[in-house]
Amino acid sequence: QVQLVESGGGLVQAGGSLRLSCTASGRTFSNYAVGWFRQAPGKEREFVTAITTSGASIYDGDSVKGRFTISRDNAKNTVYLQMNSLKPEDTAVYYCAAVWISSLSSTGDYYRVQTYDYWGQGTQVTVSS
Repeated sequence: QVQLVESGGGLVQAGGSLRLSCTASGRTFSNYAVGWFRQAPGKEREFVTAITTSGASIYDGDSVKGRFTISRDNAKNTVYLQMNSLKPEDTAVYYCAAVWISSLSSTGDYYRVQTYDYWGQGTQVTVSS
């Protein structure tokens, strides 16, 4: 079992920055790929970005690329999401999720909610205009 806890959410003005943290406990974290997802009211949960066990970043499209950066510190069992140039449309609950590396067979797997076995409780990010 892996337990994930997100932190770092809050209220920020458009153009501002936040850094989210996802801290894991329970297993060898370095063997897990980690994704960040977000869910706005009335919308489905959507992929934001992910990081492989080797530290490579995965993005899907350009909505956050260049503004959001994912990184990991395996010694601290933590994955970070640095969010810059925030926009009101970034407002959502942000979730981190983890999956054992052997469960992944293609890049496309990273984008899917169903891929991930473990989820945090979420942290609210609100960007005011």
